[in-house]
Amino acid sequence: MEIQDLLNKVDHTLLSVTATWEEIRGICDDGIRFHTASVCIPPCFVKKAVEYVKGGVPVCTVIGFPNGYQTTAAKCAEAADAVKNGAAEIDMVVNLCMVKDGLYDEVLEEINAVKEACDGQLLKVIIETCKLTEVEKLALCDVVARSNADYIKTSTGFGGGGATFHDVELMALHCKGKKVKAAGGIRSLEDAEKFVELGADRLGTSRVVGEVKSILSEKKHSNLSYFS
Repeated sequence: MEIQDLLNKVDHTLLSVTATWEEIRGICDDGIRFHTASVCIPPCFVKKAVEYVKGGVPVCTVIGFPNGYQTTAAKCAEAADAVKNGAAEIDMVVNLCMVKDGLYDEVLEEINAVKEACDGQLLKVIIETCKLTEVEKLALCDVVARSNADYIKTSTGFGGGGATFHDVELMALHCKGKKVKAAGGIRSLEDAEKFVELGADRLGTSRVVGEVKSILSEKKHSNLSYFS
């Protein structure tokens, strides 16, 4: 797979609780330079980032992050505010409390309420696979498949575990009609390519861009000059 094909699937991500505007600006610059699918950043930076990139790369943000146990009304307000500030994509965390209680109808209702609050923008549903049993993963694949969301996503990256090959393959097989985003634990271009082969359409990571930049620094006069 061509490196650019991988980069086109990357949500170039920085969600650190200590992120600075200088760091976010760097993420935005990289997203524009490498033609990533989006930059995924904290909600407090969305408006400034949208103004900064001037349409050069879509801005994605997170809501209900990272625990997912906010009320539905709070998540909807977060989503509406993010969209108002210019976010083109929203990644929401499901309410795992509802999941553990088996309240899947309520999970579905919440996803659809948040999607409505997104006012036509993309919604990705983070199910935090590292906190789930296999039965719960399959149940959430069914819920998201029946929802109005656009993507199912593996992980926040803050839950103690990230994407696994098994989980991405499972989601691609059982969440019919939805795209799959792998996030957390994507450590190399090889990892990224394997996730795509297994069915991931998006990759939430900063390491793919980081590895490409390392390649460029080592091969300044190579055919990778396309990225300069």
